[in-house]
Amino acid sequence: MLAALVFVPSAPLLVPELAGPAASDTQPVRRAVFDAVAAARELGIDRWVALGTADAATAGRVCEPVWGTFARFGVDVPVATDTVTPTAAGSPTVTAADNALDGTTPRMSLSVLIAGWVAERMSLGPLHVCSVGSTTPPADCAALGAELSAPLEEGTERVAVLVVGDGSTALTDKAPGGGRRESAVALNDAVVAALGSADTSALAALDPQQCDVEGVGGRVAWQVAAGLVGDRRARGALDFADAPFGVGYVVATWTVEHGGRDR
Repeated sequence: MLAALVFVPSAPLLVPELAGPAASDTQPVRRAVFDAVAAARELGIDRWVALGTADAATAGRVCEPVWGTFARFGVDVPVATDTVTPTAAGSPTVTAADNALDGTTPRMSLSVLIAGWVAERMSLGPLHVCSVGSTTPPADCAALGAELSAPLEEGTERVAVLVVGDGSTALTDKAPGGGRRESAVALNDAVVAALGSADTSALAALDPQQCDVEGVGGRVAWQVAAGLVGDRRARGALDFADAPFGVGYVVATWTVEHGGRDR
């Protein structure tokens, strides 16, 4: 059954090797991510699922490779989301070729790289990955969430979902989305409030066009997560919310209650 959701940023700078001299600046959000995952694990989680927005500007689910690298972000830090079967020459090596081991293998989306990196650092085991195209409409996100929810309720395993996504890219004067915009700040504040309070209705109502304009990258993943929870009761807790590099980084935890419905 669905036991918890942990929302984390889709930020390459979480990875110390990529952050370089700024690694100390990202320590608070990195620690918040690790602490939130550790707290969720204490709920007796048997299995973890990763949910993120794919790099591809398409709709619907996207097939992702099970290993990848952060090489395109500056440092060749390898990541795997599943157990890789060793070959005669040993385990496959992920290099700066960015996962193109045979010239045709697609590269792993950023959200999946982050999920895999967190899972490896926290020893979460193999991840079942649900990667969703960035143009997926809200109604389709809700339907996909409901579809993913059904099998979770069929077994006795306690499942936690690692939901990866960023807020707006226009929250400070030097933000990568063109500097600070009050409209972006207002939207990001609404997202933070919804994630912190497990407000599935507010997330489901996010407008795709507005999110695109304000550089909100997590919209699709959050709306699938809202559909996944559905009308279950969920208790939200905000663990971190800041914009150290002008991008909205949010860490939040939802604990799903199974004593009733209609949150």
